[in-house]
Amino acid sequence: MSAAPLHGRHDDQQPIPRTQDAVAVALPPAQRMEFYREMGEAEDSTIGGVLRRWWLRAQLYRDPEGDRIHAAIQSGTAPGTPASTVLRRLGAL
Repeated sequence: MSAAPLHGRHDDQQPIPRTQDAVAVALPPAQRMEFYREMGEAEDSTIGGVLRRWWLRAQLYRDPEGDRIHAAIQSGTAPGTPASTVLRRLGAL
């Protein structure tokens, strides 16, 4: 018997490195220019967040279930509670 990996992956794919070049390569060509535009406009205080958001998108694009997950999120049918709702409940927004 084996356990699932801690990072949630059940295949042999390695996660995408969290670098600008690795994220750009992992994105579909149609998304890549938008990524470069946002990275180019980001200030030093926000560039980490921009890279993190696009890294998550790149991971999603690579996931075979990515289209289904994205559609569920966009339609509001994904399981769980949106972060904005949780933050509102905590008084952070």
